[in-house]
Amino acid sequence: MKITLTDAGKRFNRDWIFRHLSYEFFPGISYAITGPNGSGKSTLFQLIAGSMMGSEGQVLYELQDKVPDEQIYRHIAITAPYLELIEEMTLAEFLRFHQTFKPFLSSLAIESISTIVGLGKELHKQIRYYSSGMKQRVKLAQAIFSDTPVLLLDEPCTNLDEEGMSLYHQLIEEYCPGRLVIVSSNDEQEYGFCGKRINILDYKQG
Repeated sequence: MKITLTDAGKRFNRDWIFRHLSYEFFPGISYAITGPNGSGKSTLFQLIAGSMMGSEGQVLYELQDKVPDEQIYRHIAITAPYLELIEEMTLAEFLRFHQTFKPFLSSLAIESISTIVGLGKELHKQIRYYSSGMKQRVKLAQAIFSDTPVLLLDEPCTNLDEEGMSLYHQLIEEYCPGRLVIVSSNDEQEYGFCGKRINILDYKQG
């Protein structure tokens, strides 16, 4: 999928978060949205994801043809600190539920996914009893293993230890070639593999 932003901007009340942003995101390339905390990275991220409307400009999604707005979610997988898990479910129940509206990569079963992210022994435990790092592994799993052409990762290594960071890079390397990947972060450990970078400060209004 190709995503095109044309003169995009977002404001809250009278304050512009960013403005006059025109950019093309192409399949098979990894992009980083960078900038300090509170600079508007997540706002731009949500605009790209289709979960927030812009105040001006346009966002266009294209496969062979233009993708209707109501179908965008089928083609995008996302993880972010502000997205909650259903903690009353076990990992197996959660992944099965997720799979009903966004199938996983065809070669992977739920048991395989849990093992790959180091949670095979926790498959039938309620997510509420997971540590913060384990919950972040679940978030990465439901996003990276979804069979979508676009992967959006907002601060993807939140709460991960060194082993979790290594797992994150392994998942990116193994399961993301050919996909459009966009990482929102101010930590180069999370976006160092990205070939293209967008500094949100370049689109601030003086």
